[in-house]
Amino acid sequence: MGREAEAGAARPGTGGAGPSPARPYPSATAGWFLVVMLTIAYIFSFVDRYILGLLIEPIKAEFGLSDRSIGWLLSAFTLVYGFVGIFMGWLIDRGKRIWIVSIGVGLWSIATVATGTAKNFAQLFAARMGVGVGEATLSPATFSMIGDSFPAEKRGKPIAFYSSALPIGAGLASLLSGAIIAWTASGGTQSLPFFGELSPWRFTLILVGLPGLVFALFFLLMKEPARRPAAAASDVISGNGFTDALKYIWRNRLLYLGFLLLIGTMTTIAYSQGFLAPTFERTWGWSPQKYAFVNGVALLVIGPANMLLMGSISDWWTRKGVKDAALRLLFIGFLIMVPTASLPLFMPTAELAFAILCINTVGIGIVSAIGVTALLVITPAQVRGQIVAIYYLSISWFGSLGPIVVGELSSSVFGEENIRYAVAAVPFIFGFIPFLMMPLTRRLYRAQMERLGDGAG
Repeated sequence: MGREAEAGAARPGTGGAGPSPARPYPSATAGWFLVVMLTIAYIFSFVDRYILGLLIEPIKAEFGLSDRSIGWLLSAFTLVYGFVGIFMGWLIDRGKRIWIVSIGVGLWSIATVATGTAKNFAQLFAARMGVGVGEATLSPATFSMIGDSFPAEKRGKPIAFYSSALPIGAGLASLLSGAIIAWTASGGTQSLPFFGELSPWRFTLILVGLPGLVFALFFLLMKEPARRPAAAASDVISGNGFTDALKYIWRNRLLYLGFLLLIGTMTTIAYSQGFLAPTFERTWGWSPQKYAFVNGVALLVIGPANMLLMGSISDWWTRKGVKDAALRLLFIGFLIMVPTASLPLFMPTAELAFAILCINTVGIGIVSAIGVTALLVITPAQVRGQIVAIYYLSISWFGSLGPIVVGELSSSVFGEENIRYAVAAVPFIFGFIPFLMMPLTRRLYRAQMERLGDGAG
């Protein structure tokens, strides 16, 4: 993607009044230390986010909740996460990012503990919203700081490393799920200082949340990288406000539409695969515990290695002069991901179906690992945090359509005993339009790279 644009605005939001002297990037050691710490935080966040879904039955039993109430409880995180993420993007483009991360880690950890101490549904719901607010700080701040820590041709690997927290967190949570289900079913209580006697599901949430409170303190002692000077061209972007970010996206709406639909297809497929455990049970007779164990092992073996490999390939191609390397990898991941998400549901055995799903994990991992790398290339530095926040809002809300469509198709079209056909339909329903738009997306992407100087700074 060529060289970084070293001339830019003297200060964010001044409209690019004159060149700014080039600043050296932090050392590789400092940059990677920051990435490792942020990745650990991301693993914490994903476990805190995922663990509630494994404890639904004992929570329902204790509070006498309906499935409708549980549905609202699970939706609280996604809705708040998206809305707050927009404000966090604005704040991250202006404030001290490492402190924002520290506050966010502490907040979602407190909220996870609060979930375990809730006395009624309203407290459960409020605590879950708190988890969403805290976690909304992390990824926008992370990608903003990675952009300021590594030149464009070296960003792929650290972003992929950070993204590997997703399969690690999901894999760890999946491996724990069988034990948690058995533990909660067996009854009994545990005791913790200051909390007293706790039922197993409460003990689990508190135990998961408490380490994050200690970990949050480390970020207060860390130094964040200096912000990079932004491109000065007034025809690209004039300021760093939220309206500037929205105007920039609107001027490039076809590019961002095609790009976000590619990533959105990944999230719809990934979210819809929350139905895979009951699908394997109804279709091939696997118990949820067996599926959770096999899936957890597969995620831990395939996910991190695949993401790191793709990040390395992205950097290597970029250094070799492949200007749109990240986008090409994104297309490859998309073309692997869509058919392999549907084909397994027509296999005669569970083992063969899961083997193909392992290939699908590779495709999803490529898109997940490369998405933000490709986004940063077409995103001016002074609105990076806000556009990353809009990116996460878009793909998370778009992805939430996946399980909704599966549920509707299963109940109203195919019948719940044939849920596999509903799961199989999602990749093609959502992947058709972005597939048709791929040539246009690539042409617009390359043109925007040229306007930004082959990199966003």
